[in-house]
Amino acid sequence: MSFSSPGFIFAFMPLFFICYFSVPAWLRNAVLVAASLAFYSIEGGFVTAVLIASIAVNYVFGELIDRSVSHRWRLNVLAAGVVLNLAPLLYYKYWNFILTVANDARGLVGETAAFSLAEIVLPAGISFFTFQGLSYIIDIYRRDIRPAPTIVDFGMYHTLFPQLVAGPIVRYREVERQIVTRDVGARDVELGIIRFCVGLAKKLVLADSMGTVADHMFGLAPDQLTTSAAWLGILAYTLQIFFDFSGYSDMAIGLGRMLGFRFPENFDQPYRSKSITEFWRRWHMTLSRWFRDYLYIPLGGNRSGWLRTYLNLFIVFVLCGLWHGSAYTFLVWGIYHGSLLVIERINMRMFGLSLPSVVGWPLTLLLVVIGWVFFRAGTMAHAGTMLWAMAGFGATSSVFDLAAFVTPDKVVFFLVACVIALWPKGTQISFAGRWSETAPLGRSLRQVGALLLFVYSAALVAANGFNPFIYFRF
Repeated sequence: MSFSSPGFIFAFMPLFFICYFSVPAWLRNAVLVAASLAFYSIEGGFVTAVLIASIAVNYVFGELIDRSVSHRWRLNVLAAGVVLNLAPLLYYKYWNFILTVANDARGLVGETAAFSLAEIVLPAGISFFTFQGLSYIIDIYRRDIRPAPTIVDFGMYHTLFPQLVAGPIVRYREVERQIVTRDVGARDVELGIIRFCVGLAKKLVLADSMGTVADHMFGLAPDQLTTSAAWLGILAYTLQIFFDFSGYSDMAIGLGRMLGFRFPENFDQPYRSKSITEFWRRWHMTLSRWFRDYLYIPLGGNRSGWLRTYLNLFIVFVLCGLWHGSAYTFLVWGIYHGSLLVIERINMRMFGLSLPSVVGWPLTLLLVVIGWVFFRAGTMAHAGTMLWAMAGFGATSSVFDLAAFVTPDKVVFFLVACVIALWPKGTQISFAGRWSETAPLGRSLRQVGALLLFVYSAALVAANGFNPFIYFRF
């Protein structure tokens, strides 16, 4: 179920909160487990069994690791738990890709394809709850946390519907105290609702508007794809994916706040970055930290010499690309970002050059935009067509009327999206401090603004329907 769907906004969400706040505090975790499984099963159907199995596996293995005295036994149990977590992910998300690679390899040597692709239904958010489960048992192994008091408490954490299918990736230690006891005041509910409304508007007003443009441009035939159409398409997608994913994160954080949780932030104005390294400190921050703590550092991080550091970085981003999707385009996207990060490290090590902001920012943004081509394109051939057109070799004329398609409302939404994505953060904080947090007038304006955003977003849903969030497929 999508947060931007009428069913969630007007049925599931109000009914859930009525039930949640009507029961005593000691029952609320159980209510959350039941509601989260219901939320997932509405569209997940029978694959909800994968999520339930993940609860059982990680809770049991967390207990076994914690109670094990022998270090070797703890390590063996951890290894078994990691395998049991990764096995469903490898099957549901990557099995057909593995078969495709095998068939393509046979084709390169002149042999016919030997493997038929299976009909596999991908469980929504399997990448997110798999990584969450892995962090739980690994942190118990490292003695960073103790296991959840009961399977209900762990099940609530593992299935918590606000962040279940698209993050942010919340580690157990980040909400450990709030799992057992949490206080929710009127101010928490107010701020949560406002954050939810802002995220909803990001998705329905900005992301979906930009998505319409991106879908049209990426859907053009090569003989219709002019250079201007290609650039318009990828710039629209650059804004779409940011507001789509950050909008979901805002909604998840807002819902969590209404429940008494403080989820970690997931975005910090990534399009203002002045290097690719900085971009990955600002984009999908919970995923970046997960890869750093559970893959990059265990591989050796930067402790084993510069060559090993470069290799570790490259491995992490190859896997990061595949985490996002089981296709050659995602693999190339990961290789692309991994290569850029290695190049930046080499530059700093050998030359110590740091580009001034006036050069670093536009260059970084350009490189990120180029990378999004691989992320959005359905095939490598499609990505090549887009890049070729962006390089100035697009169609010289087209039956598609670009000027007629770019209507005034799309221009307005494009400009608003650019301003929000690039507005200096310090100005935002200053404004919030004077008007939104302390001054009564500012607080009232926030409330009225959130209400207007909600009403307009709801009107868009009623008129146009809704589109799923991009990250639901991950």
